Amino acid sequence: MSAAREVIERIAFSLLRGLPAEAPGLLGDDGLHRLLHMPAEEVTRATGGARGMARDLARRGEALQRAAAEYEYATAHGIRCLSPADPDWPDGLRDIADAPRMLYILGKGSLTAKRMLSVVGTRRATAYGTTMTRRLIEALSERCAPVSIVSGLAYGIDCAAHTAALETGMPTLAIVAHGLGMIYPSAHRDLAHRIVEAGGAIVSEYPHDTRPWRGQFLERNRIVAAISAVTLVAETPVKGGALSTASCADSYGRAVLAVPGRVGDEASAGCNHLIRSRRAEICTSAGDIIETAGWSDAGVRQAAPEQMSLFEPMGDEKLVADCLRGSAEPVQFDIIAQRTGIAVPALLALLAEMEFDGHLLRYPGNRFALG
Repeated sequence: MSAAREVIERIAFSLLRGLPAEAPGLLGDDGLHRLLHMPAEEVTRATGGARGMARDLARRGEALQRAAAEYEYATAHGIRCLSPADPDWPDGLRDIADAPRMLYILGKGSLTAKRMLSVVGTRRATAYGTTMTRRLIEALSERCAPVSIVSGLAYGIDCAAHTAALETGMPTLAIVAHGLGMIYPSAHRDLAHRIVEAGGAIVSEYPHDTRPWRGQFLERNRIVAAISAVTLVAETPVKGGALSTASCADSYGRAVLAVPGRVGDEASAGCNHLIRSRRAEICTSAGDIIETAGWSDAGVRQAAPEQMSLFEPMGDEKLVADCLRGSAEPVQFDIIAQRTGIAVPALLALLAEMEFDGHLLRYPGNRFALG
């Protein structure tokens, strides 16, 4: 059998979801080829006639034509077509019942790296969420690089995770909910290009012309959850899509970590709920990720005990820090000025400097909190 024919038949099988995953194995040697070419009644008899098969058996010719076109597109655009029969199929996808039947991969990134971390969260990330995501990934890069950072190329936390990986020189994989003939959101085309250029990959289970729709984002989440040993929820409200990823990870026996947020902060309410309900372990440092993943026994470079901040304020900085430390919510600029007694021009410059140094987080409405 030619390599091209084999790949085309695997693609065709992935398009026929009504045919059970175990069907080729029931047809003996060269079972997939026989499944796609034998008379329908023979296939039904040999496989026990599983419900839903008749419709897809009638569509085999159409599926093979689509598969041939898909293979031609993939070849022309440097896209790898990977199936469970390939030796470099991700181990994390071998043990789940709802694994995809085909992955399309643009870029050289490996899906079988020894250390992989899935990072998920809200599309409407706050400064706190993006800062924590960046700090955790930066700390990982210092302690145990390389770690492949897996996320979904969405706005918010996904974007922050991919960007932090790129900035720290670590590989990153974007699992998308559409075909590789497009990038969604379109604003992230440059980010996708940077991921591929840096040796990462854009990954999809859908043919190249598949447009995004809501159900596919939920389908995509199971791949994000399964492919890594640990899923980190950086920031999410109680109804955030990241919770579905966390639920998938938990159902697959993967570890789930969540970054805690301020009490009453809606953006982090989902993380706090995961921790409170014991569906996730608390994560406040890269050390928590390393310990949960067991990477400390896998050649991880040892480091001094980690601190999220070495900031020890003095003078006016201390006045600002003391003002913010005593509040459970971000504090408005006018209140900071009133409580510290610092002149407005000097305070504006000081807050900008503290924010630039990462000691301060700026929120909408000209409000501030400690970083």
